[in-house]
Amino acid sequence: MPQGSSQPPPGRLHRVVVIVDENSNPFELGCATEVFGLRRPELGRELYDFTLCSPEPGTLMRDGFFTLTGVAGLEAADSADTLIVPNRPDTEVPRRPAVLDAVRGAHARGARLVGFCSGAFTLAEAGVLDGRRATAHWQWADAFRERFPAVRLEPDVLFVDDGDILTAAGSSAALDLGLHIVRRDFGAEVANSVSRRLVFAAHRDGGQRQFVERPVPQVRDESLAPLLAWAQERLGESLSVPGLAARAGVSPATLHRRFRAQLGTTPLAWLTGERVALACRLIERGEERLDVVARRSGLGTAANLRARLRRETGLSPSDYRRRFGPGGPDPAGRIPAAVQDRTP
Repeated sequence: MPQGSSQPPPGRLHRVVVIVDENSNPFELGCATEVFGLRRPELGRELYDFTLCSPEPGTLMRDGFFTLTGVAGLEAADSADTLIVPNRPDTEVPRRPAVLDAVRGAHARGARLVGFCSGAFTLAEAGVLDGRRATAHWQWADAFRERFPAVRLEPDVLFVDDGDILTAAGSSAALDLGLHIVRRDFGAEVANSVSRRLVFAAHRDGGQRQFVERPVPQVRDESLAPLLAWAQERLGESLSVPGLAARAGVSPATLHRRFRAQLGTTPLAWLTGERVALACRLIERGEERLDVVARRSGLGTAANLRARLRRETGLSPSDYRRRFGPGGPDPAGRIPAAVQDRTP
C-alpha cells in the first residue's frame, strides 16, 4: 500500500491546497479554511501554508449560492504537500479530467490526499482508492459501493485514516478529520488549541458512528456533558464504566446506550481516548517519566501507555517526545515521516 512521504523543504511550511470545483459544498470548504487556513496568533506561529485553487477563474458553488473568484489556478495543486479534493452533491456527474489529473499527479509524487464528504467520489474516480480504505456520507454508501467496488468502504464511521489518503463523512466530520490531521502533524496540545478556537470537541475517534440516534433530549435532560466534564477532571483516578454509571445515576446498560446515542461510541472507548490525549499533552509539556505519565493519565502502567500511544499515534513515547515535546514541532511545519507513514 503506498504511503505518503512528501515533506516540504527546510524553512517552508507544509502546504495545504484545496481544489474548489463547480457545485462544491461551501461547508466543507469552510471547515478546511478554519482548520488549515487561519492565522494562529494564540500559538505564536503559523501551522500551514494554505491555498485555494480552481480550474476556472470563477467557480459557481453549490446550488448557485455564490461564485468564488480570486483564487489560484489549478496549477497550485502541483506544489501541494496535502491536497484536499473537491466534493459536491451531484456525485453522478464526472469530475473534470484536469481535476482528476491533478489528484493523480499529487498522489504519484507522494502528497497526502484528503476527501471530505463526497470527496471520496473524486478520489475513487481518479483511481487512487482502489484496494484502499475510505468512508463517505452514509446517504451515498450504496451508490459508492456500486460505482467503486474495488474500494474498501467503511460507511458507518466519522473518518478513515489510511496513511496518505484520508476521508471523512459529511458535515462536522470534516472538522473531526481536520483536527485529527493537525494532531498527527503537531501533537495533541496544538490540536486542542485549534479545537478551542473552533469551540469544537478536541477529539472524536474516527471509528465513532456517523449517525447519532438522538442528538438532543426528547423529554428530560439526559445530556452526558456534566458526566464527561466530571470525568475529564479525574482521568488519573480509578474510573470505571460502573463507576461512571453510578455517578450518572443510571445502570451501566443505560449509560452504554446514552454514549452510543449521543457520542457514537462506548464509555470505555471514550475514557481510553481521553486518557491517551492527556498522556500526549503531558509528554508534550515535558514529563519524561513514563510511569508518571501513565499514572496521571489513568493508563496505569508504562507498558499500557506504550501500547495505547502506539495504537493511537503510531509512535512510541520516546518518538512522540522527540517530535512533539518541549520546543514544539518543527518550526517549518514538516510532518514527521513516522506519523505520515502510519496505517491504523
